[in-house]
Amino acid sequence: MTIQRIEPGPRMSGAVIHGNTVYLSGQTGDGADVQAQARSALAAVDALLTQVGSSKSKILQATIWLRDMADFAAMNTVWEAWIDPANPPTRATGEARLATPDLKFEVIIVAALD
Repeated sequence: MTIQRIEPGPRMSGAVIHGNTVYLSGQTGDGADVQAQARSALAAVDALLTQVGSSKSKILQATIWLRDMADFAAMNTVWEAWIDPANPPTRATGEARLATPDLKFEVIIVAALD
């Protein structure tokens, strides 16, 4: 089976396709609060999934990292409005120090291809 790297860079690729599965790198977003950052990051997920021929209805697994679990409920309102309600993925959410102090949200996605 071949491995296809999407938007490869010196440190990582934006996505990697192996077989009928696509693995997205961690997506972060812009904005002052967790909801703005989540919306922005999830828009980036949509763009990457579209680029590789997939969609949020094909997401198998999501791992979400929050800088502060106090933002859990606020983030969930954005997440629940974004996911395909007929096809919710598995998901885990944890608290972590993210790459920079201003980041409040990061999501890692694994999805199936058509």
